[in-house]
Amino acid sequence: MPGRLFDDNMYRFESPQPSYWEATAGRSHFDDAPLDDHESCDVAIIGGGYTGLSAALHLARDYHIDVRVLEAGHTGWGASGRNGGFCCMGGTGVHRQDLVRMCGLDKVREYYASQVDAVELVRDLAADEGIEYQSYGSAEVEVAHSPKAFERLQKDFELLTNKLGLQAEIVSADECRERYYDSTELYGALITRPAFGLHPLRYCLGLAGAANRHGARLHSHSQVIEWSKADDGQHRLSTTGGTLTAHKVIFACNGFIQEQLRSEFFGRTIPVISAIIVTRPLTEDELAAHRWSTEHPAINSRRILNYFRVLPDNRFLFGGRGDVRGTHSGEQQTYMHLEQKLRQVWPHWGHIDIDYRWHGLICMTATMCPSIGQLDDDDSIFFGFGYHGNGVNSATWVGKQLSDWIGKGREPVGLPAIIRGLSRKYPFPALRMSYLKFGIFVSRQLDRYG
Repeated sequence: MPGRLFDDNMYRFESPQPSYWEATAGRSHFDDAPLDDHESCDVAIIGGGYTGLSAALHLARDYHIDVRVLEAGHTGWGASGRNGGFCCMGGTGVHRQDLVRMCGLDKVREYYASQVDAVELVRDLAADEGIEYQSYGSAEVEVAHSPKAFERLQKDFELLTNKLGLQAEIVSADECRERYYDSTELYGALITRPAFGLHPLRYCLGLAGAANRHGARLHSHSQVIEWSKADDGQHRLSTTGGTLTAHKVIFACNGFIQEQLRSEFFGRTIPVISAIIVTRPLTEDELAAHRWSTEHPAINSRRILNYFRVLPDNRFLFGGRGDVRGTHSGEQQTYMHLEQKLRQVWPHWGHIDIDYRWHGLICMTATMCPSIGQLDDDDSIFFGFGYHGNGVNSATWVGKQLSDWIGKGREPVGLPAIIRGLSRKYPFPALRMSYLKFGIFVSRQLDRYG
């Protein structure tokens, strides 16, 4: 489709990724047949990931509103079904200290309070709706890859605990080896709570099942190809199989954003490829070779970070940033680089086979923060996107805020200022991939020197 930023290889809506999550998600118990007729509803949602499904669930369950979800692929096709399964605080594309300098301490404190609420919302929804998402661990471990990085983490610890009022602890390299694991890149760590790992596709399908059970109508393989508005104020969303008219629309696309549908959304995001590899199950002796003794999800402190965790069946998940084109050859190179990095950091696992490889898109905004709100020139259009690789809790929470906004007819009380409203547009949007290449180059150089 014209206007896409990446190769068509990234947009194969008819095909699931060959991921560990797809292989272990289990059966789905809900109806999500494609839209194949001319239908209508009160609220139409474009995007069947965490944002859209959370909004649909809360609109149907809490406000008894007639809502439908249109998803281009199968339910959970996008980032909501392929991410690393980290439910933790974050959601911005800038370092914590920089965020305070950009926005002010009070606004950052307000934002992080919402992030804590978001993590707990995921836990509460799973309990309330009976979603079996394989919760694993109870904190996030951010490991310093250099002595300088550990100094930055120590400053972050002071900020988090003394100024933002969050739960955190700082541990030395020796203590990290004793409590978590050992590797060639370990100079201490910052531990933050609340956080945990989960099966992201099971959680996504659980949200879909709950939304459907409470009355929301879901339509997979129903990509919106045209969006117009009639003189009577009704929105008309056309797919290859039918049309849906609605009084209100929630635009809930993220990394796979369909920015060409409305000019208001064009040029406000840069999708970034993220890729994951998963090993065969490790034996207890193999885990012991690197003293692995934690269930917590972990990341390193690099600007071009890696994220990793041991899964409940003892497989090792390792993820990181991909190439900037999205071609099949670029995809294969990314997997090769990830395997090399894994074996460099955990050399005793150099012989372990990789069973799964897949990739997807995260979403960055020009403000480097999520974006949630209602269009200024059309109060019947709502939106939520831009989670910077932290969508499990952020998107779920945003979906609930949008449902409350519509259900109560007013902006939710206490919506953090730094995420309210549309992110500004990138200057000269046609150059966004050049910006991305330059940003990756600079970040890698900075990582090289600590």
